[in-house]
Amino acid sequence: MTVELGCGNGADLAMLAAEGLRVIGLDRSPTAIAEAGKKISPQLLYCQDLCDRFPPAAQGAGAVIASLSLHYFSVDQTNDVMLRIRECLAPGGIFLCRVNSTQDTHFGAGGHRPLAENQYLVHGQLKRFFDEAAARSLCGEGWEVLSVEEKTIQRYALPKAVWEIVARRTGSVSVLDG
Repeated sequence: MTVELGCGNGADLAMLAAEGLRVIGLDRSPTAIAEAGKKISPQLLYCQDLCDRFPPAAQGAGAVIASLSLHYFSVDQTNDVMLRIRECLAPGGIFLCRVNSTQDTHFGAGGHRPLAENQYLVHGQLKRFFDEAAARSLCGEGWEVLSVEEKTIQRYALPKAVWEIVARRTGSVSVLDG
C-alpha cells in the first residue's frame, strides 16, 4: 500500500491506482478530498491535518509519498510528522519526499516576513525552505537515506526549486502517543 500525504486533488493517487497499487490519501482540505474522491474511492481518503495521528488503514505502508506537503510546518512539527511517517511504514518501507529549496525564490524563499531561519510567512501561511543540510537531516535516526538531490521541477507556471529525498525505514518503531 502507498500513502500520499497532502494528496490534493488525487491526480497522483489515481495514476498509482491505475497501475494496480493500493493507495490511501490524506489532505487537510475538504475541497481537495472531495475532488480526489471523484478520481478514486472516497473510502481511501482522509481529511485531516498531517500533525494528527495517521488513520489505522495507513499502518504497514510499503511507501509514503510527501510531495510538497511537509514545508508547511515548523521544525518541531515536521519532526513529529516524520515520526508518524516512520511509524506507519512497514520495515524496509520507502519514503519519497519533495520539500522547498532555499533556492525556490519564485514561491517564497525570501522577500517575505521571516518567522525563523528559512521560514517565512507567505500569503498568511508558514512556509519552510530547506538547504542541503536541512534536507539531509529530515530523515534522522531510524532511516537509511538513499538519495538527496536538489532539482528544478516544472509543476507550476514558474520553475520550482526542490529537494527530492528518498529514504528507507530501518529498525523497529515504538507506537507514538497521539
